[in-house]
Amino acid sequence: MTNAHRTFAPSESDLGAFIAERLLEVENFLDVAVTQASRLPNESSHHLLNAGGKRARPVLVLLAAQFGDPTRPEVVKAAAAVELTHLATLYHDDVMDDAPVRRGATAAHLVWTNSVAILTGDVLFARASVLSSELGPRAVLLQSETFERLVLGQLAEFSGPEDGTDPVEHYLTVLADKTGSLIAAAVEFGLLTSGAPEDLVPIMREYGEKVGVAFQLADDIIDLTSTGDASGKTPGTDLREGVVTLPVLYVREAAEAGDSAAAEVVELLDSDLSSDEALEAARSALAAHPVTERVRAEALRWADEAIAALDTLPAGEVKDGLVDFARQSVSRVG
Repeated sequence: MTNAHRTFAPSESDLGAFIAERLLEVENFLDVAVTQASRLPNESSHHLLNAGGKRARPVLVLLAAQFGDPTRPEVVKAAAAVELTHLATLYHDDVMDDAPVRRGATAAHLVWTNSVAILTGDVLFARASVLSSELGPRAVLLQSETFERLVLGQLAEFSGPEDGTDPVEHYLTVLADKTGSLIAAAVEFGLLTSGAPEDLVPIMREYGEKVGVAFQLADDIIDLTSTGDASGKTPGTDLREGVVTLPVLYVREAAEAGDSAAAEVVELLDSDLSSDEALEAARSALAAHPVTERVRAEALRWADEAIAALDTLPAGEVKDGLVDFARQSVSRVG
């Protein structure tokens, strides 16, 4: 790795403070970006933004930008565009999953209606596209290709695997499109807008894709094992809505292979889960089955592969930050 790949941060010891300061700029930028003149779109657009969130994707934009000039104003704009895209998907996902809670707040479709929630997501996608257009043709292409993968991933999840397709492989492809694509776009936006060396793009994209899958596999476990207060969503939501997750796929495989305990779990999963008691019985049974530990191990494996993709990057606080991000994406599940 050449000297061209050194970070541009004021100094490595100041990196954490630098990122925190830039995140405040991103937060202010987001507030302005979603503001609308009319009351309804203004309130609905601010709904999830004001509910908080980890801002994981903006952090990745800012971290990746350390390989170029992270002080460029375009970096903040890119971080905001990525977060707006993510927020838009949450509005749409909650309608499709009929989720009651998001980030500890009542889901937008329950505050208003499905139509308002969907249109709000559309508005946020549009705002993200406007911001990307201000970053140049390559940013527009990156935003468009990412948007396409997000939608195709959602459609693939909805349609399920085609005949003869391995359900697990199909599911991992869905995760790569629905989650990995935007995280990979985040790091690429950081490189692009900071003027970082071009040869970093494939390295960081591989990292982002794999971190995204690890992150979502961890969410699969969190849906089964966490409390609503900790996760910001109602535990078992995926089960109640029939959303296929890796623990469900694994337990069905085990049942088909003759695992009697897995067969009992499948029977619970296939029952009427409309009551809280039935949902809790299915959730706790699946969480207690060894397949959940198997998914945890799979999430860790994807995180390890993401970290391995960074092997050729120079040692330092930026690389350490990327490694920590990958580890934290799965540390949420122990």
